[in-house]
Amino acid sequence: MPKDLQKILRYPVRNNDPLQGWDSADELLLQYMQSQDLVGQEILICCDQFGALSYGLEELQPTTYTDSYVSSMAIRLNTNQHIIPVNNLSDLSGVYDYVLIKIPKSLSYFEDILCHLTKHVKSDSKIICGSMVKHLSKGSFNLLNTIIGATTTSLAQKKARLIFVNFEKEQVESPYPLEVALDGFEEKFTHHSNLFSRERLDIGTRFFLNHIPQGSFQRILDLGCANGIIGFRAKELNPAAQLVFSDDSAMAIQSARRNYKKMFSDEARFEWTNCFENGEAQSMDLVLCNPPFHQENTVGDFIARAMFKDAYKVLKKGGLIRVIGNCHLGYKMRLKALFGNAKVIANNKKFMIIEAVKV
Repeated sequence: MPKDLQKILRYPVRNNDPLQGWDSADELLLQYMQSQDLVGQEILICCDQFGALSYGLEELQPTTYTDSYVSSMAIRLNTNQHIIPVNNLSDLSGVYDYVLIKIPKSLSYFEDILCHLTKHVKSDSKIICGSMVKHLSKGSFNLLNTIIGATTTSLAQKKARLIFVNFEKEQVESPYPLEVALDGFEEKFTHHSNLFSRERLDIGTRFFLNHIPQGSFQRILDLGCANGIIGFRAKELNPAAQLVFSDDSAMAIQSARRNYKKMFSDEARFEWTNCFENGEAQSMDLVLCNPPFHQENTVGDFIARAMFKDAYKVLKKGGLIRVIGNCHLGYKMRLKALFGNAKVIANNKKFMIIEAVKV
């Protein structure tokens, strides 16, 4: 390998982080590219989670696309030339000779990427997808065969595999974003492809919507907002409040911003960020949060813990956080350790809603 991937740091940087910022699929992709004549070639990298591919190929000045703020910051952190990733598929321009894709967990997001790519590749462009074998699905192959062309694969190495495909089809428009009707709201919601539960209201959010507090809240943060629906219900119950929405996904922020404009006449604030890491201390009266318990295929509560920490920082004295999570995730214990108090507001067989107050 031309570069040492051991140097790749995850963002945000944590002391003694047990998780590494690259995998064997990154290695395979870079090994393949090392075998190619890349002089004068235009290269696009999609879904480079922590910047390993951008780091390995930075001297070739690739274009890199990601929907994730965390990935965007990791790419900047790990590349000496400080590559600035594109975060909107519609902002891609030009035609690429090589396209490297780390296959995302969401098939709808993968489909959206492939549809946009049909406008930026030619018949001799090489599209190479990388994934750990355990995460490869039949759906990924079906999308590639349908939208791009016939696929071939490499041998598996270190539990990873490459998929090769040349562009054999025609340009195709993406079916995203979707316009989705949700119970309790007159306007349809705009859902971009990388949103969780794009086609319906998930059961956890449905439960949470019935337990949004009403009071004299001046500033309310929907932390990890997705389509914005939790914040919208809070706005309905607290019409004088100013709403702030944050999410790691640029598509989530685009969706929430568009949906807010459909439903309310005032202005809200939208932050594409990691949790709420740059939020102003003691600036919020209420934080509402439905934390993700995975980052792509990595499962854990590290995102929830970071969210709770940021919420504590930005809440005013006497401010309230209300969180929903699966009953087994132990959020009550986490919140109590941080806030000094926590109580269960409601629960059912699967979910628990916990409240804590900053004292």
